[in-house]
Amino acid sequence: MSRWTRRSLLQAGLAGSGLAAASLPAWAEYGADSLEALARAKGFHFGTALGTRGLDDAPYLDLIRAQCGMLVPENELKMPALQAKPGAWDFSRADRLLDFAATNGLKARGHCLLWHHPRWLPRWLDGYDFGSNPVAGAEALLREHIDMTCKEFGKRIVSWDVVNEAVDNITGNMRDTILSNAMGSPDQVLEFAFHAARAVLPDTELVYNDYMGWESDNAPHRDGVLRLLERFRKNGVPVNALGIQAHIGAGNQDSNANRAFDARDEKAWRKFLEDVTAMGYSLLITEFDVHDAPLPADVTARDRSVAALGRAFLDLTLSFSQVNAVLCWGLADSHTWLQRRAPRPDGLPKRPTPYDDQLRPKPLRQAIATAFRAAPPRKPAAIAGIPA
Repeated sequence: MSRWTRRSLLQAGLAGSGLAAASLPAWAEYGADSLEALARAKGFHFGTALGTRGLDDAPYLDLIRAQCGMLVPENELKMPALQAKPGAWDFSRADRLLDFAATNGLKARGHCLLWHHPRWLPRWLDGYDFGSNPVAGAEALLREHIDMTCKEFGKRIVSWDVVNEAVDNITGNMRDTILSNAMGSPDQVLEFAFHAARAVLPDTELVYNDYMGWESDNAPHRDGVLRLLERFRKNGVPVNALGIQAHIGAGNQDSNANRAFDARDEKAWRKFLEDVTAMGYSLLITEFDVHDAPLPADVTARDRSVAALGRAFLDLTLSFSQVNAVLCWGLADSHTWLQRRAPRPDGLPKRPTPYDDQLRPKPLRQAIATAFRAAPPRKPAAIAGIPA
């Protein structure tokens, strides 16, 4: 028997939506126990990334409305999307996503003002001429991008990934780009970006976001991020939080097929989080999924392993009361970026999210809910706009 009642429909925000009548989708079985409600009960938010292609999937949008309290545009706020050519600004795709968030009472995160990686900057920056004074030219370009973007969206976005993935995941060293070559060093670029963002957004949470993980081979990446965060504090850079991407399992590498699914080092991960929070940083899990590429084909076995690993990661990470949000990078298997990455060796669809491609809840969904229920309560974050 369905657990849906008039009261649970109202609590989940579905009464009057058309879903209260006749048949209900499989995810409706969870009723008022939405992931956002479970997170809010402990003082943080739950949400997901969404791209504009998802705006045409009405059932998926209903799932987001029912389960989420926070939304982040998947690619539509990145520099190449906003400026396909120098000065050719286009905010329309991001506006559609932020309008959906506002209409449905979802807080919005921004991702990202600067992806400091040579592969992901706009192609028009390749060989860009910054003029006779390259430092001033690069600063002017970056400041204009940050000013235009932040002023356009203003308080509609409560938390920004100001800089994304500036630390090399293999060496732990800072990545060089055309911007750092012009301005003198990667640190100069990053510090400039955070100061520029703070000048426009005095009350917004500003985040450094990266994919250092808890796997044993991630030690150089973790160490490099920790050194960067230490320099931010030493130099008075206005960074509020560390964004933990949390692409666990096979991770986010193209060569995922040969990677061990579970290579966790819980002791090292706990120490890393202790060191980060000791410096006064808040934490966010910004892009959670569990990449199942190395697992066997059997769906039941795969889902069980994905859920177990997801639960272990969340239990440990949420034990830190500084975590103020958990976002998946796609809520259902039909809307995960990982389907577009290197395929599984057997060619089967990946199952890295809480819901399958029919929007049915999977064991990972239950694992997330269980971890949220077990998480210690926390005070709402102090940054304006973030409190639960």
